[in-house]
Parts: sequence; structure tokens; C-alpha cells
Amino acid sequence: MSTLTLAARDSNTMIRRQLKRLVRYPSMTIQLIITPVILLILFVYVFGGALGNGLGGGSGGGRGAYVNYVVPGILLMAAATAATGTAVMVATDMTEGIIARFRTMRISRASVLTGHVVGSVIQQLLGMAVLVGIALAIGFRPNATALEWLAAVALLTLFVVAITWLSVALGLNSSSPEAASNAPMPLILLPFLGSGFVPTDSMPTALRWFAEYQPFTPIMETVRGLLLGTPIGNSATIATAWCAGIAVVSYLWAKNTFGKA
Repeated sequence: MSTLTLAARDSNTMIRRQLKRLVRYPSMTIQLIITPVILLILFVYVFGGALGNGLGGGSGGGRGAYVNYVVPGILLMAAATAATGTAVMVATDMTEGIIARFRTMRISRASVLTGHVVGSVIQQLLGMAVLVGIALAIGFRPNATALEWLAAVALLTLFVVAITWLSVALGLNSSSPEAASNAPMPLILLPFLGSGFVPTDSMPTALRWFAEYQPFTPIMETVRGLLLGTPIGNSATIATAWCAGIAVVSYLWAKNTFGKA
């Protein structure tokens, strides 16, 4: 078999390893799904009435307006939360000796990282699907066409790939699984410090500047525009550039670190 065929076979084996790990140890997967769901319900039913009334722009106000507004931010937060689990699994593999054993075997080195990335992407997309289903049940009412849904899913998938490679790099550079669990924490805060929960024009000047120029905001604005018909402007281009840039830099960082380990 060719080198490419062997690499594909080994990658498939590593992907199945990751998926079996998720099935055998479901507690982390459940936690990563439940946490964004709890936040969604909390913000919609506890804060949604007041925050929804403050949205303006002809949205009608109230919880109905706010659940439509907040879902894109919760989706990105779900991916950022899942990055913690990916970083922990990578750090666990690096510190428990399994990587050393893999190196004694005739397998593609790249397949180890591929397994982590693809397994995590599948986990995150399934978690997002569950989150959207619950959002629909509590009042989320997108008006997107099939093409707009496809574009939103494509952008979210690109974001998930980027954030997963970043979490893999963070896990590889962590000294222990405990340290890896803290490394992606700033990512979870970025939707709060962007347009995820309130419009940026309601923020103080310095915070508004940060919120408008950090990577999560154009992604949330693009998803919100595609699903709900709000103006997108140049957010789609900026969002795609951020996702592609994070993915490429994180991949190179992870590849370089793994090669030296």
C-alpha cells in the first residue's frame, strides 16, 4: 500500500479510537452538552425578558427576541467548552505513555492528531445540533433558507475545526491534564466579551473596541445574520479569515510541538 493509503488507514483507526473513548466515558460529553444548555435556559428565562426588551431595532423585545439573539453566542460557547475536553484528552495521551507506545508501532504520526481532531469535531457538531434542537423548543425562530442554513453550518464547522486544532496545540503544550483543563478557559469568556449576549454598542468604549475586533464577534454576527436575516456587512469575510488563520497557525503549532515531543 502507498504511504497515503497507510496514513488514511491509520487515521481511520485513531478516529474510531476517539469515538469509542467518547462512548465509553460519556460523562465529559454529557457535561460539555449540558453546560451550554443550562446557560441557554438561564439567560432566556432569567434574563431574557429584560435583555430582550433592550435589544431594540424592531425586534419586538422580550424572551422571544432574546432567544433569537443569544443562540449564536451559545453555539460558539459550546464549541469553546468542548475545546477543554479535547485539550485534556491530548494532554492525557501525552503524559500517560500511549504516545511513546504508538511511536514503536508502524503507524502514521499524523494519524494520532487527526484522530483527536476529527473525533472532537464530530462531538462538537452533534452537541451543537442538540443545542439548536433545544433552542427551537424554547422559542428560537430562524427564518433562514436552506442555502443560508448550509452557509451557517459551513462557517460553524470551520470554526469548530479551528478551535479544535487550537485545543490540540494547547493540550500538547500543557504539562498535565489538569493544566490543559485551564488552558482554553479564555475562549469560553470571549462570547461574553463580544456580541454574544448583548449588542456591542451597549458597552463602554474600551470594552466595545475589544468586543468588535476580537475573533468571535464577526463569527456570531455572521451566523446571526444568516439564520435571522440581520445585516452581515463584511462580517462573513472577517469571520472566515479569523477561522482560517486560527486553524492554520494552530495546526502548525500542534505539528511542530508533536514532532519535538
